[in-house]
Amino acid sequence: MSIVIEKPTEIASTVINQMSLFNHEQVVFCNDNETGLKAIIAIHNTILGPALGGTRMWMYNNEGEALKDVLRLSRGMTYKAAISGLNLGGGKAVIIGDSKIHKTEALIRRFGKFVNSLGGKYITAEDVGISTKEMEYVKMETDYVTGLPESYGGGGDPSPVTAYGVYMGMKASAHQVYGNDSLSGKKILVQGIGHVGENLVKHLTEEGAIVYINDINQERLKEVANLYKSEVVLGDACLDLDIDIYSPCALGATINTASLERLKCAIISGAANNQLEDENLHGRMVMEKGIVYAPDFLINAGGLINVYSEMHGYNRERAMNQATHIYNTTLDILKTSKAQNIPTIEAAKAIAEKRIAEVGKLKLTY
Repeated sequence: MSIVIEKPTEIASTVINQMSLFNHEQVVFCNDNETGLKAIIAIHNTILGPALGGTRMWMYNNEGEALKDVLRLSRGMTYKAAISGLNLGGGKAVIIGDSKIHKTEALIRRFGKFVNSLGGKYITAEDVGISTKEMEYVKMETDYVTGLPESYGGGGDPSPVTAYGVYMGMKASAHQVYGNDSLSGKKILVQGIGHVGENLVKHLTEEGAIVYINDINQERLKEVANLYKSEVVLGDACLDLDIDIYSPCALGATINTASLERLKCAIISGAANNQLEDENLHGRMVMEKGIVYAPDFLINAGGLINVYSEMHGYNRERAMNQATHIYNTTLDILKTSKAQNIPTIEAAKAIAEKRIAEVGKLKLTY
């Protein structure tokens, strides 16, 4: 595992400055030479409850890149929980490494011990590069874990609920743009066809949408294309398609200055976190281009809703029903954005921040 090492004083300065930028509460750096574990846990806000957020395993180029990602992701979890009406704060963890090479039982269990040392202030779950199997390993070391297999009393794979929430947000966006929420005949690009992306493709195909798919994994493209009769578009040629809806479902920051110059769509609605490379700049650019953007931390909240349900006796039907509410919340945000002439990301953040501020008057942080 190759990691760029910075000077200690530079690291400390970077961490504190970046934490203060979005008012993070705590950042924990985790290292274990025996297992090769190198991880960062970021706790953004615990006013509404303990910080819950998944653990992502990714081969970052350096520690600075990993820190930036975990800070942005944990902040997004705060907004996601707040706007979904959940009594949770926002947190996230990243493990630096290639999940196909470096992921071992010992490494994951060592990470579980670090999670346990926080005493419940942070509760973990699965994310990119991590599966329910790894959550079983974490469970061996701590009770502060969700996203467990059904055999452990958990909800199993949360991606069906996540995809359903995105589907609800997409239909609400269509209602705003077209006057009805039918997606039949709409040309939709799904970029990223992991578990969430594939489940979304299933919903869209069943409704009669014309679905294009894009991914770096050629085998997945063939598999999903054959299963749902979707059309494969390779590389960044997907950005030049004449489509109705762009649905980013892979990594973040795909909505940026360069992509917005090429995108030809009326709606952006997807499952990826932090889709806007720069919230202020690109949130405004999307609006000025006349594109309706469904805020990612709202419509991809199904996964969080699913694991939150585990904490109260898991029930898939209840989780799916709660994800249905994403439809009306999305409509409300889109209407507010239009009435106040502000980007949808600003309208969504205002709702989340209002709830945090109001509840914050009732109690101290977790």
